[in-house]
Amino acid sequence: MKELVFGHKNPDTDAIVAAKAYSYLQNKLGADTEAVALGEPNEETQFVLDYFNEPAPRVIKTASNEVDAVMLIDHNEAQQSVDDIKDVQVTHVVDHHRIANFETSAPLYYHAEPLGCSSTIILKEFKQHGVEVPANIAGMMLSAIISDTLLLKSPTTTDEDVAAVKELAKIAGVDYKKYGLDMLKAGTNLASKSDKTLISQDAKSFDMNGTQVRVDQINTVDLNEVFDREDGLRAAIEKQNKENGYDLFLLMVTNILNSDTRLLVVGEPQSVVEQAFGKKLEDNKMDLPGVVSRKKQIVPPLEAAFNA
Repeated sequence: MKELVFGHKNPDTDAIVAAKAYSYLQNKLGADTEAVALGEPNEETQFVLDYFNEPAPRVIKTASNEVDAVMLIDHNEAQQSVDDIKDVQVTHVVDHHRIANFETSAPLYYHAEPLGCSSTIILKEFKQHGVEVPANIAGMMLSAIISDTLLLKSPTTTDEDVAAVKELAKIAGVDYKKYGLDMLKAGTNLASKSDKTLISQDAKSFDMNGTQVRVDQINTVDLNEVFDREDGLRAAIEKQNKENGYDLFLLMVTNILNSDTRLLVVGEPQSVVEQAFGKKLEDNKMDLPGVVSRKKQIVPPLEAAFNA
């Protein structure tokens, strides 16, 4: 029985790469799977695919018209998954995020660890099953870990992520520091992207105590390059809030060189954002030095504030 393997909507590098790596592993173990995506690769991911001469996975909107079962990578929350997730059986999950809004009607294989990247977990599975990682897949998995941990600078980085990067770099034959910086910079070419694209390309939705919260992250090497477009970004966010029912939208603009973030907050309740981070918003903006991780530094304090 064929199964589709995919990461979350608005896929980042890990969502696409990990799906390809896990599909390869499962096929080596005798399964019949295909890695697909829930969106087109962003510029960083396309840089990775081109560098390692890998095709982009095809994009799907629904899964139940093709298969009865799927494997989820780098996510578990229903609102981040394929639109008809309730119409298919989830047989496997490999993830490094919180577990929320997730339930199945049948037992499944679930591997989650608090690591910096789901590709780090998948490397452990390759080893567990005694399957060799090909050089091109090693390079892609290396890229995913670099992306998720911002070249091992994010507080989500663990010793296991560091070890995985070094091991995968050796297999792939790359200098991970030089390659990693080139890869991250490839994802900061923002001039050609529309305001709508910028606020959507790495966005995730969260239900926080009944409030619909959307958090997007833009990586850059110059905050001013993004905030020179602030009026357009605000207008695009307000339009998405209205059309999609988001109550609160947080745009994280992260400088990958100094690991600082500036928030642009649109919607309500803004007082909860101030409570979460212990700062006042000024013209809907807030500087957060040392903050780079949505998963560890943005979502948890927000949830705590909403539940206070």
